[in-house]
Amino acid sequence: MLKHDGFRTIPRKNPEYRPVEERIKDFEPVEGMLEPEQVQIQAERCMDCGVPFCHLYGCPLGNRVPDYSDLITQGRWKDALDLLESTNNFPEITGRICPAPCEAACTLDVDFKANTCEEIELAIAEMGWRKGWVVPDIAPIKTGKRVAVVGSGPSGLAAAQQLARKGHEVVVFEKSDRIGGLLMYGIPNFKLEKSLIARRLEQMRAEGIVFETSVEVGSDISAHYLLSKFDAVVLASGTPLARDLNIPGRELKGIHLAVEYLTQQTKMVLGDTIDPEDLIDAKGKHVVVIGGGDTGSDCVGSSIRRGCASVTQIELLPQPPEARRFTNPWPEWPQILRTSSSHKEGVKRMWSIGSKGFSGEDGQVKKLTCSHLEWEGRSFKEIEGSEFDLDADLVLLSMGFVPFKDSPLVREFGLEVDARGNIAAKIGEYKTSVDKVFATGDAITGASLVVRAINHGRQCAESVDAYLK
Repeated sequence: MLKHDGFRTIPRKNPEYRPVEERIKDFEPVEGMLEPEQVQIQAERCMDCGVPFCHLYGCPLGNRVPDYSDLITQGRWKDALDLLESTNNFPEITGRICPAPCEAACTLDVDFKANTCEEIELAIAEMGWRKGWVVPDIAPIKTGKRVAVVGSGPSGLAAAQQLARKGHEVVVFEKSDRIGGLLMYGIPNFKLEKSLIARRLEQMRAEGIVFETSVEVGSDISAHYLLSKFDAVVLASGTPLARDLNIPGRELKGIHLAVEYLTQQTKMVLGDTIDPEDLIDAKGKHVVVIGGGDTGSDCVGSSIRRGCASVTQIELLPQPPEARRFTNPWPEWPQILRTSSSHKEGVKRMWSIGSKGFSGEDGQVKKLTCSHLEWEGRSFKEIEGSEFDLDADLVLLSMGFVPFKDSPLVREFGLEVDARGNIAAKIGEYKTSVDKVFATGDAITGASLVVRAINHGRQCAESVDAYLK
């Protein structure tokens, strides 16, 4: 049983990272895993709270952290896996890349350091794969209904798997050359090995799901075709339109969207040949990453591994505090300074920086002119006389995504969009303005967390199943 004073007597233990000087030489995973015995000890830190904020408030999937922690302390790994899989389709993925809102909402987070929820989840998932417990869940009865899922990111894959397990025939259409969406091309291999995705896709194919790659709706197939051949359509297209930076000099060579760079890096890691004219090469260059989020951090780690001369990451917003402000109390997500493994590999980080213009030589970017900003609440102004230049042979724009109001999917299906430009579909129902058409994930919410996308995919599958019945 859970040890009632474990949180006081057992210190939190995090997995170790590979040494910086070793890991920057390759794209292999940077983070290790705790041994099963260590995980069992860590599970004893869980307090089994009367009101478990971790899964009631923190985790969008509602993973039952106290329950699977209790099972782990008893050595009941298989039962813990069954419990975890009842809420999460891809725990081996979320256990690696989730920012762990469950831990931020943990009762222990205030003074005693949160329970290692994410590490316990990952250990359960990997134990399941090693023991052969993760097997296809094939529906015993087929409904004869056909569902098309457009997009193979976390939300689309979760919806597809849940629908297949309901007995429906599911075909996933992906415009890229590989399945996985954000998981495949938006997250570097050193954070998420692509073999993990391939392993899960084998299970999904065994469950009857058909994957069609390099197929774009509106170009290769029409909305009319999908509506005529399928009983329901799920749009899980994500947020494909990255925010650009329209300042003087944007037309210079050497300025790229982060998603372009990260996609190319993954293709190279997987053995694809890149045309030299299309290669975004960081070797020996001064790299500037504009945008301080996780994607920007991934660009930092990738450019370091490609041998850049230097890398600077700038952010428009002010530097977050080291600890929670009183306006950001527990169990809210803490708006604090976060330092990723990539940041520890050698990067200069700057906050409250505005980008004013690019300059270059012979059509190639060489400098980025910036200025320091002064923030007052949610508004800012440029500090007079604070202009400065950064060496910038390669610039990667990582400023988030914007709703794609005029996307081919919206035009093809004649869909309504909301005030922000996302596909209009009420969360919980996921029905769009067109009969038979549902939408889920970032396509209706804007860019968000992988765990939230999985949850929406699962809920959308329930709505589609009810519709088909």
